[in-house]
Amino acid sequence: MPNPLLLLATTRPWVRKRGRNLRRVPTPIPNQLPSTDAIFLVLRRMRGPLILIVLVFSVAVSGLSLIPGVDAEGNPARLSLFDSFYVMSYTATTIGFGEVPYAFTIPQRMWMTASIFASVTAWAYSIGTMFALLQDPAFREAIATQRFRRRVRRFAEPFLIVAGYGGAGRAVAKVLDEADRRFVVVDHQHTKLDRLAGAALGHDAPGLEADVRIPAVLGLAGLDHPYCAGVLALTDDDNANLAVVMSGHLLRPDVPIVARCSNRTVEERMHHFAADAVINPQDRYGAYLLLAIRQPETFRLAQWLMSPVGTEITPPRKEVPDGRWIVVATGEFGEELKHDLEIAGLDVELIGPDHGDPVTTGAVGMVAGTPDDAVNLALAAHARHEHPELFLAVRQSHTSNAPLVDAFGFDSVYVPTSLVAQETLARVVTPLSWRFIEYALGQSDEWAAARLTEIIRDCGTSTPEKERIDLSAVGAPAVHRWLRRGHPLTIAQLISDPDDRDRPLRMYVAALVRGEEFIFDPDVETLLEPGDSLLVLTRRSALRALGATLFYDSTVEYSATGRTVPQTWLFRILRRTSGSPDGSAR
Repeated sequence: MPNPLLLLATTRPWVRKRGRNLRRVPTPIPNQLPSTDAIFLVLRRMRGPLILIVLVFSVAVSGLSLIPGVDAEGNPARLSLFDSFYVMSYTATTIGFGEVPYAFTIPQRMWMTASIFASVTAWAYSIGTMFALLQDPAFREAIATQRFRRRVRRFAEPFLIVAGYGGAGRAVAKVLDEADRRFVVVDHQHTKLDRLAGAALGHDAPGLEADVRIPAVLGLAGLDHPYCAGVLALTDDDNANLAVVMSGHLLRPDVPIVARCSNRTVEERMHHFAADAVINPQDRYGAYLLLAIRQPETFRLAQWLMSPVGTEITPPRKEVPDGRWIVVATGEFGEELKHDLEIAGLDVELIGPDHGDPVTTGAVGMVAGTPDDAVNLALAAHARHEHPELFLAVRQSHTSNAPLVDAFGFDSVYVPTSLVAQETLARVVTPLSWRFIEYALGQSDEWAAARLTEIIRDCGTSTPEKERIDLSAVGAPAVHRWLRRGHPLTIAQLISDPDDRDRPLRMYVAALVRGEEFIFDPDVETLLEPGDSLLVLTRRSALRALGATLFYDSTVEYSATGRTVPQTWLFRILRRTSGSPDGSAR
């Protein structure tokens, strides 16, 4: 039987190489959309009203200057242009302030009356046009776009572009926010962005209502920003995700891209443009289902590490015996699942939901995979009634039905958005952790069971924090100085308790990165070198305690040698002059 884990291979070297060899001409990334300049829209819409106001005001001022009047002594007089401008300014805006510099004549008052009615009409027309402009969707979109652009340009830390704020996008955004990672959201539906505005997020994430298929939209979202750390194409439209992959690869090839896709043809096209990862939930679920069947401990380990921090590990399951499988599904999902199970050597019967309740006699498992959650639950209930020991898997299309699915207690649940979100987050939040998961997927079930035991012993039964520790001058200055001086330090000594070096911290070292070499599940007695990186699975409290070793020279020396080192310069001088044989303080 072929190894089911081969179905989980996500990289296609020949395709990625071909994508990287595409000839590209350096091109500026566009970041301007048509008709998104608010000033331009104001000038265009208010041009007529403003011209009318200027015209009325000019005629009123000129006419008032030409009409003769009488001063206080009864002599003929005319208002200067400045006096006329002054009088008309307060009259045309407030209607009433007084007749200055002297009382007006009847012709002047008649002209002022006509000017008042003309100016009021002009101002009413202008104000009405202005309010209509404020309500105009194009103007409001322009204002929102400019505000979005300013917020993105103010970013001074790495951020991700999330294209699509559906089920997968919301799940990814929630975990990114909890991990203190900044991001921006682009979606073409304002109702989804309304959910972003109302989401209880720690950071205020900018959102833009626009079509991600337009390259300039990605430019507005920060594709050309020096702090752009990646693009996540998570819309429900495969072609839109393909457009995001193409734009990102051609305009900014150094930025990693993770895309969602459910069509094999579109998936191949994404690989042609060297997408760093393409997650096809329909194809991936078959591989994970096989993993749960054939290597349950490996499946538990992978799913547990990809779950949000704090998720309790699922209880162990027994391996499913060989036998007939029933897949009740329609369309591409049913064909994909049947193909994956048959590749693993299983006997699969694919039937449609219109055939009624399937006969489960002699079957060892069933997948209720129709698009209708109610139909799936009904099929599963009949199967469990007929065959209580049957392995049951279900497809859940709507998150609102999650309580019913949870209460049923299925052996496996396929939620496309959750599967996409899990893999995306595993790749993005801590990329090194995904490398470890990929390594674990290629190991035996016995290896996975042993690692689970060790991780649970060190970190508990809930999903631990996954943190990369860089032993550099910035990430761990004290450790870096200690190693640069040539002093030995092992992994076990590094993760020992700063207050008691004989007691290890609650953390598990999953990987050691040394240059281009990845050492997974390293021996804790391995000697560290300057510039090494460690992937640790841990608790937040243990990570805080490790900070003392990373940043304080005295703690590093104590962890490595057991010597209690004074922390102040005075006591260090006294220690050096004390004549102690081992150099420690008396």
